[in-house]
Amino acid sequence: MIENISIRRIANSKMALGRVITWQPLRPTRLCKLISSAFQIASTEATAVLTCVTLRGLVFTASLCVQQPDICPIQPRITMTSMTLKLFFTCMVASCFVSAASARSPKQDALGPSTQILVVTTSDWNGVEGVLQRYERSQKKKKWRAVGAQIQVVVGKNGLGWGVGLPPTNDAALRKVQDPVKKEGDGKAPAGIFHLSTAFGYAAQQPAGWRMPYLNLTQSVECVDDTESKSYNRVVDNTKISPDWNSSEHMLRSDELYRSGLVVDHNSDPVTLGSGSCIFMHIWRGPGRGTVGCTAMPEEQIESVLAWLDPAKKPLLVQLPLPQYKQLRKRWKLPALSLSIVIKHL
Repeated sequence: MIENISIRRIANSKMALGRVITWQPLRPTRLCKLISSAFQIASTEATAVLTCVTLRGLVFTASLCVQQPDICPIQPRITMTSMTLKLFFTCMVASCFVSAASARSPKQDALGPSTQILVVTTSDWNGVEGVLQRYERSQKKKKWRAVGAQIQVVVGKNGLGWGVGLPPTNDAALRKVQDPVKKEGDGKAPAGIFHLSTAFGYAAQQPAGWRMPYLNLTQSVECVDDTESKSYNRVVDNTKISPDWNSSEHMLRSDELYRSGLVVDHNSDPVTLGSGSCIFMHIWRGPGRGTVGCTAMPEEQIESVLAWLDPAKKPLLVQLPLPQYKQLRKRWKLPALSLSIVIKHL
């Protein structure tokens, strides 16, 4: 209970105002006018009670002591009837309820206009094995529906860490102090929501049925992971650019891992040096064998995904540990996971 909060303190101190009315949208000066006017007509009463709900749903009652109306430097131009006074206080309480609910679960349309997404979930931050499920919807704001069978995948050999994608993930209300954060060379795949931009492969021509923009990997194609380079986290052709890097990944590998793949736009706009580079979806080495930071799966599965993706539908990758997915599902308006996916993570 908060008692005996004087009008002088409310009129002259934003801090005192914040203690009484949590997340009150009115400016202190405007509120001062209304309270002063209210007490001018309620001067026969010793106190007036103001009730407000805080962010945690606790109800506080402040007894506002009556003082002289000249405390506010700006005198009100209107007077308030007793009915208006009651209505005013009722509206303030309702405003607190709305503000508290919004602060507890601020929803944002993190998936934007996308109508096609890949959802990858792992058991926790350290999990290497995960499940991929495709989803699509007819148009924005329509319900998501699962497409095709679930796909077994692997992520970074050291699990997941918050990445740099579409919705900011550095919000203190979202990211806990102990949560891992994706860094260059940490062996973690990025968690968050990311654009899917370019397909790539060893084939000279885009495979039949693929619709994503296609990049043919040749001996001169590299992905730069040198944080000192101007081309950091970019896939470049070294015959078309003057190299300024000392470290990169040659995309035309001696193995089959990049025979079919997809660029994940992590840390891309803008690029933050040291926050991770060269994140792809590609062919895996096998079950349980994590990557250096990518998401991998069997060759036939990645090719199935690439044949399904349509750039016109603005495809996205949603990649999260299961607990964080559950926490953010309503806030980011993500599709509900099937029980079978949840069971696989137990």
